[in-house]
Amino acid sequence: MSSRRFLLLPAIVFFTTICVFAQKKQPPPPPARAQHPRPAATDEFIQKQFGDNCSLLPGPEQFVGDLDGDGIDDLVVAAKCKNPMADRDEYGFIIADPYDTFLGFGDVKVTSTFASDAPERRGISLLIIHGAEKDAWRSDKPKAKFLLINLPFKTLTVKRLSLKKRTMLGVYMEETGEGESTSSVLFWDGKKYRYTQLGSTME
Repeated sequence: MSSRRFLLLPAIVFFTTICVFAQKKQPPPPPARAQHPRPAATDEFIQKQFGDNCSLLPGPEQFVGDLDGDGIDDLVVAAKCKNPMADRDEYGFIIADPYDTFLGFGDVKVTSTFASDAPERRGISLLIIHGAEKDAWRSDKPKAKFLLINLPFKTLTVKRLSLKKRTMLGVYMEETGEGESTSSVLFWDGKKYRYTQLGSTME
């Protein structure tokens, strides 16, 4: 009887190893496709989360989807924010500049003073709210809030992005200004939002 057990042991170990290896090789399922919020976010909601200096930007669509991979919906909206540095501590949001970080300028205290040559572009921002619990992005206490400055977007869309054997949601942008006819994408890397250029088309 003991010899049978001795012979079966290597087979059991081999089978267990194969099962563990197969489980590790399976990639996580792709996130659900982004949707438009129903009802849409309003100026009142945005100002409650980011302060009176921010208001929705007419034109770009609003999107809801799981950007940070935690299974809870997040919100992406374009806004115009006059003086975000003044409201950052009061409303508890993070100011970041993925675009200028990509270009080698990482200090938002400096890049927040960069003024666009086009007056209508000044203060244009992208607001992202990471949802929390059952109310997701509408929660009174979201998981995190981001105000992203200096992104040269003309149009926005949120759709799937494949990166390093992972599929996530990215914010795709058609650019204006110096990057006219260029497309780029913004994505969550687990710690922060990163910007990268894609080329001359989003298709």
